Amino acid sequence: MTQDEGSSVAAKPDASTRRRELIAFLVLAFGIWPVVAVGVVGGYGFLVWMWQLVFGPPGPPGS
Repeated sequence: MTQDEGSSVAAKPDASTRRRELIAFLVLAFGIWPVVAVGVVGGYGFLVWMWQLVFGPPGPPGS
């Protein structure tokens, strides 16, 4: 066994790689994920709305 096995020393990424990763992070953090979050919450709200149209609102039955 040599001393280098099992230990990985990561090389410092160059400036272009760092810039691309930063741009990808910003696009994900401030572009894609907010749209996905609004879509999920809106989809759930639509699902509840349609459910209540078919089965009625929650609560005791009216007399």
